[in-house]
Amino acid sequence: MLKKIGVYAFLILAAFLSLFPFYFMFVSGTNTNAEILAAPPKLLPGSMLSHNFSILVEKMDIFRVAFNTLFISVVFTVLALMLYSAAGYVLAKFDFKGKGLIFSFIMVSMMIPPQVMYVPLFQLFVATGMTNTYTAVILPALANAFGIFLMRQNMMNFPTALVEAARIDGYSEFGIFCRIVLPNVKPALSALVIYMFTSMWNNFMWPLIVLETKDMYNFPVALAVLDGNPTTRTNKDFAVILLATAIATLPILIIFMVFQKQFVAGVMGGAVKE
Repeated sequence: MLKKIGVYAFLILAAFLSLFPFYFMFVSGTNTNAEILAAPPKLLPGSMLSHNFSILVEKMDIFRVAFNTLFISVVFTVLALMLYSAAGYVLAKFDFKGKGLIFSFIMVSMMIPPQVMYVPLFQLFVATGMTNTYTAVILPALANAFGIFLMRQNMMNFPTALVEAARIDGYSEFGIFCRIVLPNVKPALSALVIYMFTSMWNNFMWPLIVLETKDMYNFPVALAVLDGNPTTRTNKDFAVILLATAIATLPILIIFMVFQKQFVAGVMGGAVKE
């Protein structure tokens, strides 16, 4: 009995420590700077939400930033879904010379920090005149080995007998992939969608490098430059900053809460062997 109480107490404490930063962020967006910086800070919702939002709209074109972030994230997720699922299917169900070498190369590339590619990528996009475009943000991110690995591992568990039966019935490879394989790996696809969408929604360093004008900024970059130098506290309006952060975080929380079961099932699916 005492052991069970201890476990529940630990879980409640862990949940509180995990959720409190989000609560404080959302609540702070409704308070004033003085209330946030007070000791102790105000922990209840205030009445400054509309005032803080009006200031936010003056300082940052939040609707344009939201459109940029959503457009980049959706387009990237759709392209990643098509590319990684097709690559995973080929690596899982086709036998051809060099398949093991290709997969090994993909796995090794996961150990390369993306930061080492920023300088040559930036020089490439400058030379082609593609800086400050959506394409410059999306294309480099498509070189993601994890997505291929996730789909390949899940499709390894898909019965090969069903693929062979479909071939005997006269299905084309494209038809087998779209009408038989994909509908049966929906948990993996859901996990891939969540992972890719959130990674692009929160993408900061590369957009900061390649995007040049404020009308092209996504949420992470726009938040970083919202109140001038991010390394100082001088004249910072923390209420507005936290409100903007809450707005940027809310879609990710909703998506994960809605699809969390599929996400867990998709991630675990690649670990189960036949």
